[in-house]
Amino acid sequence: MLLNFSDWIFMIAFFILSLIIGLAVTKRAGRSAEDFFVSGRSMPWWLLGISMVATTFSTDTPNLVTDIVRTHGVAGNWVWFAFLITGMVTVFIYARLWKRSRVLTDIEFYELRYSGKTAAFLRGFRALYLGLLFNIVIMASVSLAAIKIGGVLLGISPVTTVVIAGSIVVVYSMLGGLTGVLITDFFQFMVAMFGAFAVAFYAVKHPMIGGLHNLISNPVIKQKISLLPNFSDMNTLMAIFVIPLAVQWWAAWYPGAEPGGGGYIAQRMFAAKNEEHAIGATFLFNVTHYALRPWPWIIVALASIIVFPDLASLRHAFPNVDPSIIKNDMAYPAMISFLPHGLLGIVVTSLTAAYMSTISTHLNWGASYIVNDFYKRFIKPHASEKELVFVGRISTLFLMVLAGIFALLLSNALQAFHLILQIGAGTGLLFLLRWFWWRINAISEITAMTVSFLVAVFFSIYQKLGFTKLQTWQEFVIGVGITTISWVGVTFLTKPTDEDTLIKFYKLVKPGGPGWKGFIRRIQERGIEPGLTPGWDVPASLLNIFLGCVIVYSTLFTVGLWLTGKNLAGAITTALAIFSSLALAKNWKGMGVKA
Repeated sequence: MLLNFSDWIFMIAFFILSLIIGLAVTKRAGRSAEDFFVSGRSMPWWLLGISMVATTFSTDTPNLVTDIVRTHGVAGNWVWFAFLITGMVTVFIYARLWKRSRVLTDIEFYELRYSGKTAAFLRGFRALYLGLLFNIVIMASVSLAAIKIGGVLLGISPVTTVVIAGSIVVVYSMLGGLTGVLITDFFQFMVAMFGAFAVAFYAVKHPMIGGLHNLISNPVIKQKISLLPNFSDMNTLMAIFVIPLAVQWWAAWYPGAEPGGGGYIAQRMFAAKNEEHAIGATFLFNVTHYALRPWPWIIVALASIIVFPDLASLRHAFPNVDPSIIKNDMAYPAMISFLPHGLLGIVVTSLTAAYMSTISTHLNWGASYIVNDFYKRFIKPHASEKELVFVGRISTLFLMVLAGIFALLLSNALQAFHLILQIGAGTGLLFLLRWFWWRINAISEITAMTVSFLVAVFFSIYQKLGFTKLQTWQEFVIGVGITTISWVGVTFLTKPTDEDTLIKFYKLVKPGGPGWKGFIRRIQERGIEPGLTPGWDVPASLLNIFLGCVIVYSTLFTVGLWLTGKNLAGAITTALAIFSSLALAKNWKGMGVKA
């Protein structure tokens, strides 16, 4: 279904707006690397929070949710719902620590926390490992969704889609830096959310469905609608519920849900005015991301099961699309094809906005690693601010080109999700503990990163070596176990970080806790830094973490229960959400947002 003139008007207007914003802040972004990558550390919590949400609302996100719902039902989304725990831990514990660090990127943290050549190597290698390898995989996954939308709605080839979609976003990202990204994210999120609700509204009006009541009461959908998995199916229960809630949230590194914060989430914290704004932004992100946004996508995914019950029906409906990329995740753009002209243009624009917000963030984030943690640190330490901005803009273009090429090699969104999750398996605990256990060193991180990657490579080829195929969750748990044992063992077998570096880090960040008691006692016995104390505010934050999770999960359940007509249960979860919100407000104690 090709767009007509009225549809294109919306898209062209949005492209022009994005370019105008990029041009408007070009001068400000070009003043220094700090202005280009962290907006001069002057941004308010609400703009940063919305930007975080906009970034995680990518073109591939509704496709991923659709893939999960069609494959495992609504309950399958616990594979990412579980990351809320990670998010709330970041809000109430790590947001303050990151803001106190005063680094430009989370990679710069390595030479703040660790010492010697190993710390320098870790910083440089991690900058390229995340800024290039991981970042390109993520952007390629996002671009894959754009390819499928372009094929279904515009009838254009994958190469054409990548060239057109990437050109607009790379221009304003190169011009406006993070400030341009943040401002465009605000408008992009509003458009994207309108589009998501519009698609859900028209999905349930489809002639084959005939309204929300008919959708929910359909026998096929009844088997998919529960937010809790079938507890009698142990393998599915472990894969989508038990392992994510018990292990995945703390053990796996995943973009946007890094244990302890990191990546573009940390970048937004660095851009905040102060600690309170960093906390407020992260809290707003987690509430919106997990509680308010999933249901429009879920409704469309459920409707697609009736309209396109299998892959054969999708291939039949879109014979001009390459059959190799027609997977379950393509059902979402397929449902969009039923929208009337005019609204179709708005929705396609909303998906374009989602694509642009995510890609622009990853371009700026990846370029910040290349510039600050590789070029400036190892290639040209005395480069001028203008030169650093120039290198950042060239890096932005380079990343977009590589991501577009790799996107042509992927086939579905869930494939990329599991790949990224497996590569990061077992590294999460280290990211949580490195702030609170002085003994962890740079070699610990190198070990975790290396082992987790090698394990992921092994699991990608082990069937060819004659081993029996394991379930995905079993591979994940084994990867976590091997990686964790490896880095903990190496930690005790290697020398700790230089004492002066540890003292400087502790005085700046003030992490506290029992993990620092031995170090503080040891240096004070020698008369060094007698004023240091291991005071710890983490225990006081645990209640807020718990209440935050209850608020979001109960709100998530509330929406689903009211939609499915379970009014009594919906009333109970509504009351629980309200009660938890009041309790959190009372216990926040100085962690609130200051406008």
